[in-house]
Amino acid sequence: MCGRYALTTPVEALRQLFRFAGPALNLRPRWNVAPTQEAAVVRLGGGGERELSALRWGLVPYWAEDRSIGSKMINARAETVATKPAFRAAYKARRCLVPADGFYEWQTVGATRPKQPVLLRLKDGAPFAFAGLWERWVPPEGGTLETFAIITTDANQFMAQFHHRSPVVVAAEDHAQWLDPGADAANLLRPSPSEWWQATRVSTWVNDVKHDDEKCVEPVAAGEMLTGTTAPGRSRDAAARGKKKDDRQTSLF
Repeated sequence: MCGRYALTTPVEALRQLFRFAGPALNLRPRWNVAPTQEAAVVRLGGGGERELSALRWGLVPYWAEDRSIGSKMINARAETVATKPAFRAAYKARRCLVPADGFYEWQTVGATRPKQPVLLRLKDGAPFAFAGLWERWVPPEGGTLETFAIITTDANQFMAQFHHRSPVVVAAEDHAQWLDPGADAANLLRPSPSEWWQATRVSTWVNDVKHDDEKCVEPVAAGEMLTGTTAPGRSRDAAARGKKKDDRQTSLF
């Protein structure tokens, strides 16, 4: 599952990682990107070059009657993304990378209410890419609306302590394969290795979507660092199966 994330990496550092061409967006640091908000994605432009674009989070299928469906389409399940009517056209022709440098999950800690937010980042603190899909919708009144969704899969062993689903992360060496609509990318829809990740318990300030500042990532008093360890089976360890599965995503808490 992915319902909130952060992107504070400077745009020129993102250019080095994602190799997009042309002018860059004037990105401000975001500590609390939430559904229905605009966020940066990397996709292929008309000439086949990579471009950095701002799209709305929450995919609106091209056949939708109104845009409200997008609030339920922030995530697409890896298991059904190629066949689900809402996502299959975008999966075939309009894949994208969603830059991030961290994302949030919520964990039950004792009798604590509300749940404890946890920030998950790569151990080296580097930015990374979620596997995404984008779509273009034409409203009845005219114009266009471009939206995206983030693909999720079973959580690896480390992330399963926070949630049974996690976003698909595309390694840098696989960016070209994921973006190429002519390439079979099904092999990339897998859990990331447990040993890539670290987690920190952070302030409940992030719970409110109106809060978007550095306080969102401040460790709490019990915010000890948790790190993933090497898991057997090449680290592609699925976890927490058998729970209710649904393409619709609502609140995380």
